[in-house]
Amino acid sequence: MRCPFCRHPDSRVMDSREADEGAAIRRRRACPSCGRRFTTMEEASLRVRKRSGAAEPFSRAKVVAGVRKACQGRPVSSEELARLAQRVEDTVRSSGAAEVPAEDVGLAILGPLRELDEVAYLRFASVYLSFESLADFERAIAQLRADLAGQDVPDDVVTAVSPVSTRP
Repeated sequence: MRCPFCRHPDSRVMDSREADEGAAIRRRRACPSCGRRFTTMEEASLRVRKRSGAAEPFSRAKVVAGVRKACQGRPVSSEELARLAQRVEDTVRSSGAAEVPAEDVGLAILGPLRELDEVAYLRFASVYLSFESLADFERAIAQLRADLAGQDVPDDVVTAVSPVSTRP
């Protein structure tokens, strides 16, 4: 690390500590040439590659904002949304890649959201997975029911869902 004061090409680490809940490392350094001390922050960058080809830094706030829309009117707290966003970030970072496709972030949201609130999951999945018909919803609901019962539902099977009654 180059000294910011005298531009000497080396420095000595005096102290290292975690910062930002372990997402970064704060290092206190000393220059052997001029003797001055300075602080550096190190963090692993994570970028999201959008469908348009543009890349942007991963943002937990964007995850929370997207999921909050699906949770509108549902009994989901801000703390639960923050934990979900942290789980999503942990999942995406665990891939080890510095850049991940936006689709991977969306898929990482589906699992924790399904555990958090099934209705919000269906709302999010209907947009994210581009549900095009009632059969798509029926398939997703059948899979939720099967998972609760501990069974698998083949992709090509649509379990009948109680029809909406039409009262005169």
